[in-house]
Amino acid sequence: MTTISFLRTLLAAPALIAMSLQAPMAHAALDGATFPNKPVHIVVPVAPGGSADKLTRTLAERLSALWGQAVVVENVVGASGTIGAAKVAKASPDGYTLLQQGEGLTLNAILFHELPYDTKTAFIPIIKAVVNPQILVVNPATGLRSFADYLARARAKPESISLGLPGNGGIAHVAHEIITQETGARVNYIPYSGGAPATLDVLAGHADATLITLAAVTEYVRAGRLRALAVTTAYRSPALPDVPTMAEAGLPGFAVESWQGYFAPAGTPAHVVAKINRDIQSVLTSPEVRAKLEDMGFKVAGGTPLDLAASLQLERPKYAQAIKSSGIALR
Repeated sequence: MTTISFLRTLLAAPALIAMSLQAPMAHAALDGATFPNKPVHIVVPVAPGGSADKLTRTLAERLSALWGQAVVVENVVGASGTIGAAKVAKASPDGYTLLQQGEGLTLNAILFHELPYDTKTAFIPIIKAVVNPQILVVNPATGLRSFADYLARARAKPESISLGLPGNGGIAHVAHEIITQETGARVNYIPYSGGAPATLDVLAGHADATLITLAAVTEYVRAGRLRALAVTTAYRSPALPDVPTMAEAGLPGFAVESWQGYFAPAGTPAHVVAKINRDIQSVLTSPEVRAKLEDMGFKVAGGTPLDLAASLQLERPKYAQAIKSSGIALR
């Protein structure tokens, strides 16, 4: 059985990695005076209400208080996140338009034949904010009570289970394709514009299940409105400690960890990138915010721009290999 671990990836040009680290002392005294002096916009390329949206709105509220400026969250939905990313790629490189993204940024670069931007050069990493499991949840009316039940039905009756995807070609889609390859369990994929609409349809019984970032559905699992079958990471989530890992529940060695972070358009001054990194990290590590995010199901990450850029560059081949094996392609 093949073990495939997904973490995070972005192919960053060496010059951009170096730029993200440079924070000359001459700029230090100017940070507070020159940035920000007007509202900052953060583009979230999925529908409102999902985990990425919840994370960004939590951070935006605290950053607004810290900066004394409005931090506006814009949900720019479409084409598996590429429309929102394209908007940021074309924005003025001054730190006032930022992009929330995760592994989808690199997945899209592999999956799409053409993109309206060059992923290798269009963005500067700022910070990896959080890592998190994907979680498989079902409507209780399905009668599925365990991951073993889910696999058994999907093998015995292929495509009889409708699985809402938070995005076509996203990490949930790729991860489930690996499950299919390793178990023969085939489902009927239904792509949505984000985690929130997928979740709402499962809650309403219009779809049977969704594989989604844990933080998007924690409250529904706790309330009994959704049944959690398993998480994709090698570890259980402290937010839902009774939910087994897929490795524990019947798929030994399986591990998928997704992440969410922030990027600026290429050309953004290094001292601005460094300031945004420091301030987001300050917010993330504050006891109140850390506790809130961990209760949702996130695991706070943090680190420097170079940490994000280097780790993403190293992980890109793993995504490419998995996607090639699964046969997923977008146009």
